[in-house]
Amino acid sequence: MDLYRKKSISSFKGSDKRTVDDNIAVESQLRIRINGSDLLSIYCSPSMIRELVTGLLLSEQIIEGRLCIDRMSIEYNEEIVVDIPAEGEITDKGAIRTSGCVGGISYEKSGTLGHADYKGTLKPDELIELYKMFQGTSETYRLTGCVHNAAIADRSSVVIHSEDIGRHNAVDKVIGYCLLEKISLDDKIMLVSGRLSSEMVYKCAFWKIPFVVSRTAPTLKAIEIADASGITLIGFLREKRFNIYSGAERIL
Repeated sequence: MDLYRKKSISSFKGSDKRTVDDNIAVESQLRIRINGSDLLSIYCSPSMIRELVTGLLLSEQIIEGRLCIDRMSIEYNEEIVVDIPAEGEITDKGAIRTSGCVGGISYEKSGTLGHADYKGTLKPDELIELYKMFQGTSETYRLTGCVHNAAIADRSSVVIHSEDIGRHNAVDKVIGYCLLEKISLDDKIMLVSGRLSSEMVYKCAFWKIPFVVSRTAPTLKAIEIADASGITLIGFLREKRFNIYSGAERIL
């Protein structure tokens, strides 16, 4: 499905009014069903749906039992409907709407955080070059100015990139892709375009991702989670500068 569509709008510049065609981001409703029963509904960009659902359900530990991802069915109509067979108890654990993100869903967290034990390091120039690559991959943002971006990278290149109207969705998509493709996450770098909330850092901690990087700021709770889980948390990466909020020993 299209991530954006053209729409005629009125544009003002000074005292000049013109009618122009603008690129508008598409927002779709996604309904997730388990064994035919509705579990939750969110809004998202209509791409990488299999990856989004995989990343969301496994990161949030919504299903207690075996989730049959390989038998997931997806129907694209006025809304996108996903149905997944599962074996075991289904729990919603108290869904919480996440802050400032269209249709985002998070769940009450329980249990012990993962700990990123990665011993490798990065040079500042490597990090800056990776983020530059990442920013160059977002065609939909360039055309619409209306989506968030996330990527999983190794120390030399972007492995997978996603775009979504919700920043949490974008993170779930790239995590889901790596899980489906059996790509290890415990030596990777999460690159995101938006602010670093606690929910996003928690997802990375769960999968033991050692680096989380953004061009904007983290919240205090996000820093606390990063500290507790051994994540190198970096914000305000712009041009040749950045701030390190935790795990500074991994940056040479």
